Amino acid sequence: MTTFTVNGSAHRHDGDPEMPLLWYLRDLAGLTGTKYGCGAGLCGTCTVLVDGQAARACLLPVGQLGGRAITTIEGLSADGMHPVQVAWRELNVAQCGYCQAGQIMQAAALLAKAPRPSDADIDAAMSGNLCRCGTYPRIRAAILRAAEGAKS
Repeated sequence: MTTFTVNGSAHRHDGDPEMPLLWYLRDLAGLTGTKYGCGAGLCGTCTVLVDGQAARACLLPVGQLGGRAITTIEGLSADGMHPVQVAWRELNVAQCGYCQAGQIMQAAALLAKAPRPSDADIDAAMSGNLCRCGTYPRIRAAILRAAEGAKS
């Protein structure tokens, strides 16, 4: 049995310890904000926070998460007012929106680590998160706006 928290609530998994966290979140916990993209950790669509660090949920076996804290897009902010979420809405970042939960979670992890990120910081942190619609300029602008809002 593996016990961990998801968005502040205790969870336990008695099933296959090799089950990817992504399937646990979507199928067993009913948290469908985290999306399936490539299944190989290459696109960033399934990004969640594990102990505050961005991680690909499609690659993480639930059996390796004992005692850890997972945050999904649903748990980033109860009211949707995390600075990254606010900036995303203000700048209309999403186009199709499929990758945006992963983008937001990656950006939140970046800002937690580097509250005033440089362009190089943003490039390094976000390079593994793909957007088929090409909203990269709006993503960068939203990260910078969220950093400004967080400084206030």
